[in-house]
Amino acid sequence: MANESDQHSFRQQPGRSQQPGHGQQRGAPGQAPRPENDHQSAPETSAASGKGAVVGVAIVLVAIVILAAYGIWKRHHNDDVLADTTQRLAAPSVILIAPQPGTPVDTFVLPGNVTAYTDAPIYARTQGYLTKWYYDIGARVKKGALLAQIAAPELDQQLAQAEADLATATSNATNARQQAERYSDLVKTDAVSQQDTDTFVNQAASTSAAVRSAQANVQRLKELQGFEKVYAPFDGVITARGTDIGQLISAGGGSELFHMQAVETLRVYANVPQVYTQSIVRGEKIDLTFPEHPGRTFQGKLVRTADAIDPTNRTLLVEINVDNRKGELLPGALAQVHFKTRQAGQTFIIPVSALMFRHEGLRVAKVADGVAHLEPIIIGQDNGATVEVVSGLNANDRIIQDPPDSLIEGEKVSVQTPAQGGQEQNVAPSPGNPASKSTGGK
Repeated sequence: MANESDQHSFRQQPGRSQQPGHGQQRGAPGQAPRPENDHQSAPETSAASGKGAVVGVAIVLVAIVILAAYGIWKRHHNDDVLADTTQRLAAPSVILIAPQPGTPVDTFVLPGNVTAYTDAPIYARTQGYLTKWYYDIGARVKKGALLAQIAAPELDQQLAQAEADLATATSNATNARQQAERYSDLVKTDAVSQQDTDTFVNQAASTSAAVRSAQANVQRLKELQGFEKVYAPFDGVITARGTDIGQLISAGGGSELFHMQAVETLRVYANVPQVYTQSIVRGEKIDLTFPEHPGRTFQGKLVRTADAIDPTNRTLLVEINVDNRKGELLPGALAQVHFKTRQAGQTFIIPVSALMFRHEGLRVAKVADGVAHLEPIIIGQDNGATVEVVSGLNANDRIIQDPPDSLIEGEKVSVQTPAQGGQEQNVAPSPGNPASKSTGGK
């Protein structure tokens, strides 16, 4: 039976060798041979295993490529986020305010400096010792009043010597003139020579010139002697005394003896902004107020202007004269000068902290879309804490309340707005926050 099975299997598989060792193994005597199906499935298993390995390698490569691409994208994304965050954090934080509309007025007030109509220091013109002074500070004196006396004995002796020299020169000149006249008469009769006559005539001329020189010297010393007495040069008040009895006085401007001011009429100087210069009219009446006279108004007259704008502060210097014969006002005081003006248009009130003083001129920092723009402005009235802006702002503008000194044109800023409880909320433009972007552009 075993042989028949073997033969049957061999017939079903043509092309197979029937020799032992070729695809089959002879069994031991009395044992059935192994089936050949086990040996025939080996090539199919090897092909399946190779295909699976290729698929696995492809999957691994695809996974590596995906991971590498994700890593590169993630790195670039982190760099972009870091750059954007750095830029936002580097922008200065600012607070925006809205300019307040100004009240329409037909007058504006400026500070004015009160000065004396005439102001002069009094110095000595001769050297000596002060023997006496007659007026102290606060004394009202008339022009020509004797203020002090100076003793100058050396000057007195010089004057005496000069007068003696003048007498000698006069005597010599008289003698020379007589000789010249005598020789001029004798030369007509040829009693003397023409040469001798010319000599005496020239001598008379030279001695006459010496007399005039001596007279000028005497007059000079007399003038200096006259300065031994110090007189008031105008009607006014003594505001300072810088000398005392026995003090050595030097000629010239070394030491001020007195200081005088004419106060019957006072000058008030004010600097009018350029925008108001068209309202300045010479001869108009100007009201003035003083803090030491509350509730009172003094009237002055605008007499002159500088007729030129000061390029440093863009203002026009004006002078107002005020009658002060009653002595109620004092030079050196501060006055409030009330000018009448034509309204220059809509004005706005902003705090002084919003002003930026640049070499190009006065600026404020406007913010639009999170970017600062430096806008030139012209201010009118200055109230100390706030100023009136007459040009350069609009009602819908938003300006920085306290701009940093380093702020430049076009710089991005981080806008802060007051939140509840006094805290500040950052509403600066940031990635992925459209609301904050719109807020930053207000």
